[in-house]
Amino acid sequence: MRTSEDRSFLVWLGVITLAFGWLLWPFSGALLWATLLAIIFAPVYRRFLEGLPEWRNLAALSTVIVVVVLVLIPVGIVIASLVDQGGELYQRVQDGEINLAHPLQQLKAALPGWAASISDRLAGIDFSALKERLSGLVVPAGQQLAGHAINIGQLTLEFVASLLVMLYLLFFFLRDGEELNLRIRGALPLRAGQTAEILDAFILAVRGTIKGIILVALIQGALGGLIFWLLGLTAPLLAGAIMALLSLLPVLGSALVWVPAGLYLLVSGAVTKGIILLAFGTFVIGLADNFLRPVLVGQSIRMPSYVVLLATLGGLATFGANGFVIGPLVAAMFLTAWSIYGGSKERLKFRE
Repeated sequence: MRTSEDRSFLVWLGVITLAFGWLLWPFSGALLWATLLAIIFAPVYRRFLEGLPEWRNLAALSTVIVVVVLVLIPVGIVIASLVDQGGELYQRVQDGEINLAHPLQQLKAALPGWAASISDRLAGIDFSALKERLSGLVVPAGQQLAGHAINIGQLTLEFVASLLVMLYLLFFFLRDGEELNLRIRGALPLRAGQTAEILDAFILAVRGTIKGIILVALIQGALGGLIFWLLGLTAPLLAGAIMALLSLLPVLGSALVWVPAGLYLLVSGAVTKGIILLAFGTFVIGLADNFLRPVLVGQSIRMPSYVVLLATLGGLATFGANGFVIGPLVAAMFLTAWSIYGGSKERLKFRE
């Protein structure tokens, strides 16, 4: 039985731990991504370390350079291009070059007379009013985006500081990863088997989330952007980025972009392009998830689609942009914890 001194120490330990977490909270994003990147690029660090066994600092620095070249620079280029294409698309909508109500007008004109009259009576469609409403939605959204662009410019210093902190932490997480892993295993107040299972499950969850969710989403977004570019459609990079984001959500995913775009092309008269886009979306983009995910995830933790959907949406709602990673990770650890609990109950029953 613990003494009062032991209980007091545990209370103090909890308080000081919460205080330290509160202190680090402004850099929680940098800490999160440094941890994730350290886990993902640990094999690269070990490969460098095999060639430089006495140069751990140089091996860690080389791995950080690889991360910058393979991840950060391409992401920066894509973000800059997205801002440019988004501004161009907004300007074209505002200038009237893109008429959002035009395809609906063509669809109504293509309907038989009886069908058009029924649609008017049931839906009460007023295309002039619809055009004004759509423009009223898009223009303020573009103005809001421009306002965010100004805010982004004002927060550049904070972003750069977080980025430098992330790279700094990544260096030490790579170099001292084995030692940190042993310390965490020794500090957790759990049985050795439970600790090992939980930490191993966390590493598998990180790799499964990055490779099985994010990487597949990036591939689907790249395929979507490619077909938009080949068909000569507006803002292919922006469309690809939106498809990549929506691909994080199971079930519909990127189809929320390419299906309406394909129907738009069919209704607006570009029948061939519409058929090509819908066929490519169905047989290439849509099936990429089914073929790539098992190959990329391998033995990593697999979760039902509905769990991934709820975890991703809940993570985004709770943690913002970082939530699309945090949500599935929390869900994976939740399933692991209950699996361990269920296994321990079965073992106790077997002993009895």
